[in-house]
Amino acid sequence: MDEHDVLARRFEQDRTHLLGVAYRMLGSLAEAEDAVQESWLRLSRDGAAEVSNLTGWLTTVVSRVCLDMLRSRESRREESLDTAFARTSRDTTATSPADEAVLAESVGLALLVVLNALAPAERLAFVLHDMFAMPFEEIAPIIGKSPAAARQLASRARRRVRGGSPRMDGDVAEQRRVVDAFVGALRAGDFDGLIAVLDPDFVIRADAFAARSGAPAEVRDPRAWARGAIQYAHLQRFALPALIDGAVGLVVAPRGRLNRVLIFRIAEGTVASIDVVADPEHLQRLDVRGISS
Repeated sequence: MDEHDVLARRFEQDRTHLLGVAYRMLGSLAEAEDAVQESWLRLSRDGAAEVSNLTGWLTTVVSRVCLDMLRSRESRREESLDTAFARTSRDTTATSPADEAVLAESVGLALLVVLNALAPAERLAFVLHDMFAMPFEEIAPIIGKSPAAARQLASRARRRVRGGSPRMDGDVAEQRRVVDAFVGALRAGDFDGLIAVLDPDFVIRADAFAARSGAPAEVRDPRAWARGAIQYAHLQRFALPALIDGAVGLVVAPRGRLNRVLIFRIAEGTVASIDVVADPEHLQRLDVRGISS
């Protein structure tokens, strides 16, 4: 067996680990697979005759690739929502939705949403240290910082992540109950159940970015809105409850990439109004946190 075959066999032994690292960094199975493939190309090109810890070497390589991809993503923050939705659609068709769902469930969509709000270096430091036990001395060269700075980045990220799962007080618990009833009725296609959780004067408003993807700017008829919403309930499979500026709402986050939020106003146990926010700049200003049961 020649050196290339030996490397290929060793690489396959590490593929699952590398995919796990990349997915937690990127929140997209398609991009994670691209990052892992790039690490193989670099291994097959450079060889590993002098590498004593191949798993560590490959983890470093895939981490550098992911960091470059995250920074590239940051530089595209100003892209239009239409472009972002088109890229999301390509990601969905390029990979198995079932595989994506399994990975997202194993990591936790709420965690992916919080991770996606972190700066690239923070995300890398937290994922490598807290999830994969990599020492800060090995993380530091990847992000071009000192070990102390890498430790600080991970600590900052850790505070954000831990702050993303608050215990619910009575008011938040009641909001969560109403939002859960709303989502349950919507996904079950339960028209009467959905109407029951909507205030008679219910109104839903969408910002200009959401309207560009087909959402009406405003609907004030709860029955008319409910009929239409149930027809497209399958599009909400990536929606999950979250705290949005301290109140319970929904985030729509395919692969952990936040592309819209639904801000609820709850009154007397019903949904009085929903504001749909998809403007990327507005989304960045919101304090979005995962919420535990």
